Amino acid sequence: MRVLSAGVFALAGLIFWTSFDTAKGVDIRSDDPLPKLSDNIRAKNSRNAKLDAQVAAERQDVDRLASRGSGLAPAERARLAALDKAAGTAPITGPGLEVTLNDAPPNAVPLEPGVPDPQPNDLVIHQQDLQAVVNALWQGGAQGIRVMDQRLISTSAVRCVGNTLILQGRVYSPPYRITAVGDRAKLQKAIADSPAIQNYLQYVQAYGLGWKVAGDSKVTLPGYSGSVDLHDAKPVNTP
Repeated sequence: MRVLSAGVFALAGLIFWTSFDTAKGVDIRSDDPLPKLSDNIRAKNSRNAKLDAQVAAERQDVDRLASRGSGLAPAERARLAALDKAAGTAPITGPGLEVTLNDAPPNAVPLEPGVPDPQPNDLVIHQQDLQAVVNALWQGGAQGIRVMDQRLISTSAVRCVGNTLILQGRVYSPPYRITAVGDRAKLQKAIADSPAIQNYLQYVQAYGLGWKVAGDSKVTLPGYSGSVDLHDAKPVNTP
C-alpha cells in the first residue's frame, strides 16, 4: 500500500512539473486559448465591408472618367443610366416598404391554446422565410430591394447557415430588414397573398417570431457596389 501511495504522489508531482514547464507562466486553462470562430467571422466581415467600399469608390472614379471621354450622345447616356438603374448599380429613390423579421425569444412558449411546445427550429428565421419576403416583393413590382445594407441584383443569393444570413460575402444576424422601393399598395398585397409568408405568420402567432411591416413615402436604396463579374457562367451555344 505504501509503495502504491508513493507511486501516486510521484506521478502527481510529475504532472504538476510538466504543467508548469509547459505553461511557462501562461494560463493553459484559459477559456479562450485560440481565436473564436465568431471573432474570425467578424474580422472577415469587417474586411469584406472595407473592400466593398473600396470597390464602390473605384467604380465611381471609373464611371466619372469614362463619362468625360466617352463622347456619347445624350440619348446614349440616358440609355446607359437606364441600364444602370435596371441592373441595380445606381441608387433609386421612391415610396417603399420595410419588412423586419426576427427570432423568437429562446424561452418562448406557445401563445395560443392547443399549440405544441416549440422545437429550436420553430424559433429562428430560416432561409425560406427571407426568400419568401424577397420573392413576394419582386412579385409585387419592386423596383429595387435592399437586404440589411446591401442592394440585391440579379445574381444575389439569399442564403442562411444556421440562423445567420450570408449575403454577397458578408454575414448578418437577426433582426433582418428587407426594404423595397415600389408601389406600397401592390407590395403589401403581394406580401398578403404569399402562401409562404402566411405559413411564417402562423409561427409568429404561435411562438412570437418577429414580424413588422412599415411603409415610407420616400426611401433611397444605394446602388450595388460589389463585383458584377460572372465567374461560373458559360455562354449559351446557339445554332
